[in-house]
Amino acid sequence: MMAETESAKVDRGAGVLFPPPFVYLGLLLLGPLVDRLLGLPRFPAPGWLSIPFLIPGTALIAIAIGLFRRRGENPNPATVTSGIIDTGIYAHTRNPMYLGMALAYAGLAILLHSMPSLLFLPVAIAIIRSQVIAREERYLEAKFGQPYLDYKARVGRWF
Repeated sequence: MMAETESAKVDRGAGVLFPPPFVYLGLLLLGPLVDRLLGLPRFPAPGWLSIPFLIPGTALIAIAIGLFRRRGENPNPATVTSGIIDTGIYAHTRNPMYLGMALAYAGLAILLHSMPSLLFLPVAIAIIRSQVIAREERYLEAKFGQPYLDYKARVGRWF
């Protein structure tokens, strides 16, 4: 059996392959393209209907990033982490940034008057769940073990 090399011991983070905001943004912008290609009518929602989604979504993102910064952590899921953040908003949801992005996405889709954008939101959430959150959780479980498992048992993924 070969001995583990030093390079194999290097913490490379969760192995997230692409920035999560790009998933949300890409699918959000795909909606108006589908609208144009198919000649669909504009979704008739009034712009003010976006406010209950945009404000809390943006606030969740800002609060979560602020906690990362105060802890000296990088919020980019592709980077290495040195600890579990389980205070503040993270005491109520394990993924406030992704929840915030989903809410902001909904608000922006309303502003774009794009039904396909709204219909693509579950696709964005499924991609984030399977390609980002799942990788992050495997990484955090391997790195922190029982303390992270206890946190997962105590705090829900979304709320």
